[in-house]
Amino acid sequence: MLSQRELDRYKRQILLFGEEGQEKLKKSKIFIAGAGGLGCPISIYLAVAGVGTITLVDMDVVDQTNLNRQILHYDRDIGKKKTVSAEEKLREINPDIRVKVIDTTIDETNVLSLAGSADGIVDAMDNFPTRYLLNEAAITKNIPLFHGAIRGLYGQATTIIPGVTPCLRCIFPSAPPKEVFPVVGVTPGLIGMVQATEVLKYLTHEGRLLTDRLFLWDGLEARAEEICVERNPACPVCGGKNTRKTTTERKR
Repeated sequence: MLSQRELDRYKRQILLFGEEGQEKLKKSKIFIAGAGGLGCPISIYLAVAGVGTITLVDMDVVDQTNLNRQILHYDRDIGKKKTVSAEEKLREINPDIRVKVIDTTIDETNVLSLAGSADGIVDAMDNFPTRYLLNEAAITKNIPLFHGAIRGLYGQATTIIPGVTPCLRCIFPSAPPKEVFPVVGVTPGLIGMVQATEVLKYLTHEGRLLTDRLFLWDGLEARAEEICVERNPACPVCGGKNTRKTTTERKR
C-alpha cells in the first residue's frame, strides 16, 4: 500500500498510472549497470518516479573528466567511489526507496548474482563486452534488457524482451572497436531518459515499448529515427529461446 506521503509525492503521476501502477513501481526492482553518463540520469528519474529498489553497480571513482555528463557526481566527489557518490544523492532525492550500490566489475562470474531478483536490467555501460554479458543475463533470467549507448551527439536505444524481440547479439553480432569516444552531457541525458521511460512503461504496463526497433538520435541534426530489427534464428544467445508473450505485449 502507498503511504499518505507517497500519495502526495506521486500525485501528479498517479493521474497517469493510477494507484495500482504506482504500487507496481514501489514493488519493482531494477538493476542498473553503470553509474556514469547514462546511469546517472536513469537512476535519478527512476528514483523520483518511486521505483522501489534500485541496484546500481560500478567499480570506478569520480574523475574530473566525468563532470561534464555524470550529473550525480559533483566537484567535491572527485576521488570518491561512484557508488558512494551516487548512493548519497539518490537517498537524498527520494528517501522512500531502497538504493543498493555494489562496487565491483561486472564479469561472467558475477553478472547473474548481481542482477539477483531484478525485474529488469538497464544497460548504462560504455563497452560492448559488458553489454553482451548483461544481454546473456537477461536472456537467462527471462527479464528485459533496456539498452542505450551514446557517442558524441549521437545515441541509440532499444528494449529487449527475451523470447519476443531480437537480443543485443541479434542486433550487434560483433562489438565495435574499443575507443575513447567523445561525449557531451546532453546526449546521455536524452538517451537515459528514453531508457528510463521504457522501464516505467514496462513496469506499469503502459504504452508501446521500444521493441523490435532501434531508436537513433542525431543531435547534430536534431533528428530522431528508428530502424526495424529482427531476431536471428541462428543467434548463439537467443536463437533457441521460445517465443513468449509478456503482459505488455498482450496488451498491445
